[in-house]
Amino acid sequence: MNPQWTQRLTAALLLLATGLPGLLFAPVFGVGSLLLPLVTVLLVCFAVTELSLRMAALRPWRPILTLVLGLLALGELEFGPGLPDAAMLRGLLDGVTRSWQLTLQSTWPARADAELFLFVPLAVLFASVLAIELSRLPAVALLPGLAVAGLSQAYVALSGPVATAAGLAYVVVAGALLAVTRRRESRLVLVLPAVVLAVAASAGLTAVDQGNRPSLALEHDAAPVPPLRVDNPLDQVADRLTRPGEPVFGYSGTAGTDRWRIAVLTDFDGVSWRANGDYLRLGASLGTATRHARITVPAGGGPWLPSQALPATVSGADPLVDPASGTLLLPGRRGPVEYELGWREPAVAPETLLDAGIDASAVSGGVGQVPPGVAELARTATGGLRPSFRAALVLERYLAENYRQATGPVLPTGSGWAQLSGFLFTTRAGTSEQFATAYVALARLIGIPARVAVGFRAPQGGPGPVTVHNGDSFAWPEVAVAGVGWVPLDPAGNASRGTAAAAGALAGATARAREDLPPSQRLRDPEVPADEHAATGPSEPETPWIGSLLTWLGIGVVSALVLVVVAIPGRRAVRTARRRRRTGSAAVVAAWLEARDVLRAHDIVVSRGATARELARRLPSTVDNSVAEGLEWLARQVDITLWSPYGADDRTAAQAWTAVRAIRKGFTKASFQARLRAAFDLGSLRKPGLVTE
Repeated sequence: MNPQWTQRLTAALLLLATGLPGLLFAPVFGVGSLLLPLVTVLLVCFAVTELSLRMAALRPWRPILTLVLGLLALGELEFGPGLPDAAMLRGLLDGVTRSWQLTLQSTWPARADAELFLFVPLAVLFASVLAIELSRLPAVALLPGLAVAGLSQAYVALSGPVATAAGLAYVVVAGALLAVTRRRESRLVLVLPAVVLAVAASAGLTAVDQGNRPSLALEHDAAPVPPLRVDNPLDQVADRLTRPGEPVFGYSGTAGTDRWRIAVLTDFDGVSWRANGDYLRLGASLGTATRHARITVPAGGGPWLPSQALPATVSGADPLVDPASGTLLLPGRRGPVEYELGWREPAVAPETLLDAGIDASAVSGGVGQVPPGVAELARTATGGLRPSFRAALVLERYLAENYRQATGPVLPTGSGWAQLSGFLFTTRAGTSEQFATAYVALARLIGIPARVAVGFRAPQGGPGPVTVHNGDSFAWPEVAVAGVGWVPLDPAGNASRGTAAAAGALAGATARAREDLPPSQRLRDPEVPADEHAATGPSEPETPWIGSLLTWLGIGVVSALVLVVVAIPGRRAVRTARRRRRTGSAAVVAAWLEARDVLRAHDIVVSRGATARELARRLPSTVDNSVAEGLEWLARQVDITLWSPYGADDRTAAQAWTAVRAIRKGFTKASFQARLRAAFDLGSLRKPGLVTE
């Protein structure tokens, strides 16, 4: 191949080896946002390489020229056309210093913003420049691309079939690169072992792992969002209720909901409640939205934005989100905000919710120093039931029936044990603040994971815009239910004043379960599902070893197939490569041995003392004439080697191997079955001297 074409092909393969790892960031950003910047970078690198091949004077400047043009192309693509300015330079600098950090502070898939994903094409650009400059050492030139792949796996570690496919794709590119840059006789020797190793390792890891092992990827808290100092909305509930007519926000749309949340509080030390959310920048989406609403929040009112338990998308604003609670924050907000919120609701059958268990793995919080008598009250309120959603509804009913809403111009405030003890044992009256916090504290004492949510009930209204006022402010408890998630309850009865038509699927299922709750005198623990291993009687012994045995048997079968398919031709290729390295008379002898092995592989009987001419005359009529011609030509080279006073030189050796290639080419006209049988003929691996008629 022409040296310049070899350099072009080498550059193209190296660029592919650095561009493919860049696509491994697809789980973080999506393929659509990465494809154009990556292709732009690779085209610029290839264009500069081609230019340097045509103009030798540019070769010393190739790395600098590639970097400058690559950065300029990315700047024009991401920051708009025009001459480079301060904004473009600042954006490119942020791509190196900040974009990787902002991505770790975002939910994935992240938004397709240059300030987030720009570090990926920049990493590919730098890796491509290094790879092209190291192209004289192909194995070393692959290392920059592997570094980009390692960076991608630090964000999201691929596993299972996807990892297998990505690994095999990279091996194909790397094998092609080694084949292009090595001598012909050593190409198969380098490529085949790499392919065999990649196939065996990928198949084995896929069979054993299947994506079940813990990810080695970076966690989002590797670059946490700076701490936020915001007001506690729980402390504002009573104050808002004293000014009930003041509007807070408005919404419109076909959304179905009975409440809007602004904060979720989990930490309780006995004195105060605090939010412990892990806030991230909201990415492209958190799932598929099934409900939507257009929300308008006037100026002022703090950073909290009305939200739902499972927000999916937000357009018109760029808030922080706590995925565990669904709360939205817009730090530093001063002016009005209008945004569209999309969210989803869990699907749950009303008849199964009542007997559902609690989610013991849910993280709720503590209760601080519990005053005397509170633990006994919790057991009394739930009738001694074990932790379950039924017990959670019983506790809700107990508070609703034995405590009342406080009224008047002065409302009780505070939610520490000092205030909750007075609410539970003395006044027995409070706002939703005391109802919700007392419920959560009592629920935690009996083993039910619970948390406090603060927000607004959805007022009654028609299909048009709805305005939420201070009088709609209230707090409510949420309990963690197995297979469902966090289910909101309402011991104070505030949400029930909203329109019933606004209730979503989960609220409707909860209302149905509340109606089906038996009276106190007929309360019983729900039956324990069989999957909780509480059923009595003999059970089948678990045999996890069967799955492992089948897995390893599968790996063994795959490995055996790989060995059968690759070992014989691979061993033959190694033997041929060793013979080709010989020179002079030894090279001609090696060519003759190679020709004998080719004939034996195609079932041609080779006797112990047969010469090349004898074999040419004895060939079956079914064999193509070019095989006989190749043997005759090989015989001439052997004669020169044995009888010429000058011996064999490099030209004679080259002629001998040319004859071997002619013999091989003649056998390519045989049937497919014959060629396949010859490719895997084990007898041809024996020493030629042991072959007899």
